[in-house]
Amino acid sequence: MKKILVWLSWWVDSAVSAYLLKEQWYDVVAWFMKNYISNLWNCTTYQDANEAIKVAKFLWIEILSFDLIKEYNEKIIDYIYDGYKKWITPNPDVFCNNLIKFDVFLKKALDLWFDGIATWHYARIVAMKQSNSVTMKLFRWIDYNKDQSYFLSGLNQFQLSKSLFPIWELQKAEVRKIAKKIWLPNAERKDSQGLCFVGNIPIKTFLEQKLKHKKWDIINLEWKKIWEHDWAWFYTIWQRRWLNLLPDLYVNKIDVKKNIIYVWSKWSELLNQKIIYANNRHWIADQYKLPLEIQAKIRYRQEPKPWVLSKNKDWIINNQVKIEFEEKQWAIAPWQIVVAYNGDECLGNWIIS
Repeated sequence: MKKILVWLSWWVDSAVSAYLLKEQWYDVVAWFMKNYISNLWNCTTYQDANEAIKVAKFLWIEILSFDLIKEYNEKIIDYIYDGYKKWITPNPDVFCNNLIKFDVFLKKALDLWFDGIATWHYARIVAMKQSNSVTMKLFRWIDYNKDQSYFLSGLNQFQLSKSLFPIWELQKAEVRKIAKKIWLPNAERKDSQGLCFVGNIPIKTFLEQKLKHKKWDIINLEWKKIWEHDWAWFYTIWQRRWLNLLPDLYVNKIDVKKNIIYVWSKWSELLNQKIIYANNRHWIADQYKLPLEIQAKIRYRQEPKPWVLSKNKDWIINNQVKIEFEEKQWAIAPWQIVVAYNGDECLGNWIIS
């Protein structure tokens, strides 16, 4: 019998995951990760911990609690602040998976002699025999509206080989149905929409703890001042939130030296492009030769689009690739993640440069 450490959060998906593993006769122990505490707003960590304890008691499984605040601050919180200070819009959800859940959490589980970990992620892991070895492949979830392979695209073979996604074959509605059927204590609790482990806190409010305000100009592409902003590092390409703009205006360009934000129509050429460049490549399984015709997406809530991936002239220096989509893509944001797919298989990712 395999001994599995289940990440038990406050969400119903993790509770159903633990339940399904018990039904499959795994030796299940729950783990609650305490990663973030704040007195500046309505921090839900202790409330979330109580919910996890209720679920563990209901399922008759042992629950462990470990304080990972130090690791989370060093690997994620500092990364967010440092990124914005350098005028880079980071993607903390991707790196939280790479550096916390499937790194720190996994290592601690293996140190405690567990065979592996389980999380509630909406994706599929498939072990495929290739010659004399087994390759771990990552696939999109059957419910494309909730698929999270985009956020898991930085995982490697070892991490996937030690992980289970128990709800991989269920639609979201089926997960809720199981929770209600067995009377789980958190069956009706809503999903979180906030920063990973931080909660439902607007990113601007979060950044304002350490990044001070400095009023400056918002200019349209006709060189007319139309408003003021708090400081350019709060914003990214295609954003319009907190800027009090007319309905059709979005951030097109940021001049970081002059602290000026330029805005223009959603349909402007700057916000609609076919070609982008990226580096820091990561293949999950197979190492593909370039050029390559596959699919990709530049943000989480997007269907993968056809593209051609080829070496850029800067390939030798920093492995930069050229990505050319068949159709123009709206709002390509530098330093965000572009993820490659071949059908439903997630192949890996790059950082947009």
